[in-house]
Amino acid sequence: MYQILDGRKISAEIKQEIAREVVEMEKKTGRRPHLSAILVGHDGGSEAYMASKVKSCEEVGFDSSLIRFDSDVTEERLLQEIDRLNNDAGVDGFIIQLPLPKHIDEQKVIERVDYRKDVDGFHPINVGRMSIGLPCFVSATPQGIVELLRRYAIPTRGKHCVVLGRSNIVGKPIAQLLMQKGEPGDCTVTVCHSRTPNIKEVCLSADIIIAALGSPEFVTADMVKKGAVLVDVGTTRVPDATKKSGSRLTGDVKFDEVAPLCSYITPVPGGVGPMTIVSLMMNTLKAAKKEIFRD
Repeated sequence: MYQILDGRKISAEIKQEIAREVVEMEKKTGRRPHLSAILVGHDGGSEAYMASKVKSCEEVGFDSSLIRFDSDVTEERLLQEIDRLNNDAGVDGFIIQLPLPKHIDEQKVIERVDYRKDVDGFHPINVGRMSIGLPCFVSATPQGIVELLRRYAIPTRGKHCVVLGRSNIVGKPIAQLLMQKGEPGDCTVTVCHSRTPNIKEVCLSADIIIAALGSPEFVTADMVKKGAVLVDVGTTRVPDATKKSGSRLTGDVKFDEVAPLCSYITPVPGGVGPMTIVSLMMNTLKAAKKEIFRD
């Protein structure tokens, strides 16, 4: 019988731990961590995700601020706002909600963020430090996955982990993290993507599969060996006439047929999603306590 990797439960436990640290921090310093966020446009998914971040800040006792721009904001104006946040001593960390409108260069925006406040972990300095195992801000979803594996004491040493997807936000960093020495880590990692010809055969050899393709129900039962650990990062809205909204959230894994084969599996929703948000809180606390970059 498979066990659910319950992201909601674990994230709630971590929030309680963070909240206790915030109380102690406020006693000692008279201030609380402050997370700021920039939201461009009015995308429904981004709005919902941002609302959950603001709610999480409230739950752990952080100060938070949300800066909104219309989708026609100029790149120059957005960069000016980033400069302002970089120089605001009252802001410990900040994020820019992606994706951005097409007329704005996302990479230029990411690189403009002070890496010491880059709690999303996207700046090249943080990415580079992570790749060689130095202290850094690790991007939230990969860090959330690693924390989930750690909290459930899932053995990774010597295991074969297959990562489906090679994005800069999930695929590449989670592959790097699971290759590193330690536990979770010490995996033999294979990264598959849209140009991999024999994905099914590769997956069948995996002890751990991390599905981060954004392709609904891509992973089916004939791709998973008995006892595998399945981490589903996918979140795609698909039509569903039985739902009041007319749609439902679906992962990259065909849950009902794959779950009986697994030892552990994450649900969608309620698996990786809550861990992503709580990882952002973890990074912000580290930023406020100057645990990583002290200069």
